[in-house]
Amino acid sequence: MKVSIITTVLNSVYTIEECILSVISQNFNNIEYIVIDGGSNDGTIDIIKKYEDKITRWISEKDNGIYDALNKGIRLATGDIIGFLHSDDLYYDNNVISDVVEVFTDSKVDSCYGDLVYVDRNNTDRLIRYWKAGTYKRSSFKYGWMPHHPTFFCKRDVYEKYGLFNLSFPLAADYELMLRFLYKYEVSTEYIQKVLIKMRVGGTSRPGSYTLKSVIENYRSWKVNGLNYPPTMLLKPFSKIKQYFIKG
Repeated sequence: MKVSIITTVLNSVYTIEECILSVISQNFNNIEYIVIDGGSNDGTIDIIKKYEDKITRWISEKDNGIYDALNKGIRLATGDIIGFLHSDDLYYDNNVISDVVEVFTDSKVDSCYGDLVYVDRNNTDRLIRYWKAGTYKRSSFKYGWMPHHPTFFCKRDVYEKYGLFNLSFPLAADYELMLRFLYKYEVSTEYIQKVLIKMRVGGTSRPGSYTLKSVIENYRSWKVNGLNYPPTMLLKPFSKIKQYFIKG
């Protein structure tokens, strides 16, 4: 079983090396590593070139944002499973991909996800917040729940069947995609009860952010998929509060 890992990056010279090292240090040896750079000019490219013998394929060109870059990576991927690791992020340990493959092999599911910790930008051993995803329940989507998408691994043929990230959702394309996969089409999934990702605070995704624009995009996510927007979705900001009190 081959796993395609996609990293998107733009001007992340201070974090990209640690991100790359966390991928190439995995103890699973059948990894296709794809790096999609958006046209960095801060030295990021020099670091990518430093490790290009360990990177299966990389490109550097302008894109239309992170989800456009992720779609480029998905189209290039040839692995059975696809996962994402953003340039600010790290795998929690060297066993993450092995653990993911074990779930796909043993449980015969089409996707899986796990927990994530937000860490200090300069000290990745300092925990800021623990995101405990919990066991999957389809009804949880009605209350604003979703897996954290850097922890989400999915079979490539699911993307081929149900589509890529919808670029009309600049803030919530990850939410729309998982709503489409897990809720609308009921793609099978399993929860891995361990931390998979360390995410630096202050990067692409910021904990606690919930704006009017994101509310509108969440609403549109249901409508574009022909689903009735549940009133309980208004509880989404409150559903995140408990995450701030979980320490693992």
